[in-house]
Amino acid sequence: MADLQLYELPGCPYCAKVKDTLAELDLEYESIEVPRSHGERTEVEEVSGQTGVPVLVDEANGIDGMSESDDIVAYLQKTYGNAS
Repeated sequence: MADLQLYELPGCPYCAKVKDTLAELDLEYESIEVPRSHGERTEVEEVSGQTGVPVLVDEANGIDGMSESDDIVAYLQKTYGNAS
């Protein structure tokens, strides 16, 4: 299992922004698609306390459920930007 997990919804522009950053940094991650209905997003809610996406989990660095695409992009760039 990858250390990075991204809870996402196909067609979500905020998720796409995070996925673009993951690709730019050449990071492997596990994609977890959530249901369209917020009421059915129990797994992402358990991880992050809310039903919105994207949500990032980075087990290697103790990130349990980071939300907000801009925060995730900034975190990925700061944490992994110099690794490649």
